[in-house]
Amino acid sequence: MTLNAGRKASAGSNQTRSNKPSTASNSSNITPEDESERLSADLALFLSNPSLQSALADGSLDLASYSSTINSELATLERECIALHRQAAPDIRILRDEMDVCDSILAGLQEMLLGFQADLSGLSGDIRQLQEQSRSLAIKVDNRREAEEGLRLFLERVVVPPNLAEVICRGDVDELFLECVKDLEEKYAYVHLTDRDIDDAACPDPGFTASAGVPPAWTVAGKEMEEHLAKLRLRAISRTRTYFLDIMKELRRPKTHIRMIQTHALLKYGYLVDFLLVASPTIHGEIRDVYVESMSKTLHTLFRTYHKQLLTLDLRLATRVDLIAVEEAALRDAFSTKVNMRKRGDAFVLGDRAKVLDGAISAESGLDAAAAVVLIPPINAHVASMNGEKYPYEMIFRSIMSHLIDAATNEYVFARQFFKEYGQNDCFHAIFGKTLSLVLEQLENYLFNCHDAIAILLMIKLTHSYKRTVKARRIDKVLEPFLDRVTNLLWPRLKMVMDAHLRSIRSANAKKCGGGDIHPHLISRRYAEFTCSILLILNRGRKAGSNMDAGNDKLPSDKIMPRS
Repeated sequence: MTLNAGRKASAGSNQTRSNKPSTASNSSNITPEDESERLSADLALFLSNPSLQSALADGSLDLASYSSTINSELATLERECIALHRQAAPDIRILRDEMDVCDSILAGLQEMLLGFQADLSGLSGDIRQLQEQSRSLAIKVDNRREAEEGLRLFLERVVVPPNLAEVICRGDVDELFLECVKDLEEKYAYVHLTDRDIDDAACPDPGFTASAGVPPAWTVAGKEMEEHLAKLRLRAISRTRTYFLDIMKELRRPKTHIRMIQTHALLKYGYLVDFLLVASPTIHGEIRDVYVESMSKTLHTLFRTYHKQLLTLDLRLATRVDLIAVEEAALRDAFSTKVNMRKRGDAFVLGDRAKVLDGAISAESGLDAAAAVVLIPPINAHVASMNGEKYPYEMIFRSIMSHLIDAATNEYVFARQFFKEYGQNDCFHAIFGKTLSLVLEQLENYLFNCHDAIAILLMIKLTHSYKRTVKARRIDKVLEPFLDRVTNLLWPRLKMVMDAHLRSIRSANAKKCGGGDIHPHLISRRYAEFTCSILLILNRGRKAGSNMDAGNDKLPSDKIMPRS
């Protein structure tokens, strides 16, 4: 066992030696130090076997015999190895040929890959160059886009398109013309911006971004376009003036639908009035004056004609002799001694005349105003004349006042929307001044010969309701003074008529007023009917409406019928 272990160690040592010389043969020179190190390594390997160490220790190992045995075994193994090598020589030769072929193939592949590597290195350089060019082009494109966007915005705000100039110079005044004037005014305001406008909150281009921080008025394009925009602006002013003057002529034509013209031909183009106010205050003042004059004449003519037509429908129910106490001879016919009963149906009975308050009372009671108007519409003079109808004067008064308040409301709202005047010097008073004076004059002339106390009292009641109407419509500032003047005309006349009735009662003679009868006396009947009519008028609408504003609506009875 020890011998075998020694043989194995010796074989390993010899194998190491056989390998090392082959390795050393490949080297150029072997130094003594290398030999010494190799011998030390062999001894260390030999002594690493425990069996050999024990055999050397007890002296049982014969190194001479052990060396010869090892040599014989090595010779045997060498012969076996040579025999095996000879047997495998053909396969080794084939393997060597295959390896040579593989080497040639791998050499070709190596050359090919080296070519690819050289080509790829060239392509990578081209790719890097293309990437750098791409980044440079991208930066240039972004810069050009930013410059194009800024230039586009600047040109849009400065350059006048051909179609815009064509519309302003030759097109009709319509919605397209209105939009073109708006664009023109924006361009005109933009090219006149200076460095003082840069911090203005209303500046259309804060910081002058579109013009690269330069005020548009300082740019070459801005200076060049100022003259063209100014000429085009003057043309727009001229055409706008012509358009409005033509519309004002239509307002003066008879039978013209004024509201339709105001809505579709004036208010629709209200921006043009604002444009004239900024671009040419003189032309704006001219348009305003022409409109005021046209509407003033038109309204004055309309109400004068309407009142004249309504006067032909007036049903006079009372004259200066229709008093409470009247002599019986005044009630007889000229050729008879009997009393004419038709003369007894006078103006002391209210009857259906209270219906004139239905619309006003319904509106005050919170009902639908449109439904209230339907109850008693204003008188259509042409239809009523054709039908031969007659109306007491309070109906005529109601028709005139209804039309007047509606027209005043429409004109007040229109003037504020159209001319943008909200101060004390707005054009409403200039438009309606003559018309209001005309209505007051007509009322005063009629009251001069009016002896119908019921009609006057009904007109006072209507005037109170109209005050509430104008307050609800928020035009009391302009119409309430007029209604106060109407009231100041009605109350004194009512006082005069009531004083005449009182004088007739005080100066009545029992013999001249007729004897007694089984029926109530005429004076008693007139007094009772007149008193009842007054009370009905005073209390009209109190049940239907609430008691709010009762103090303003109440007509003091002591002013109507003073006690003797």
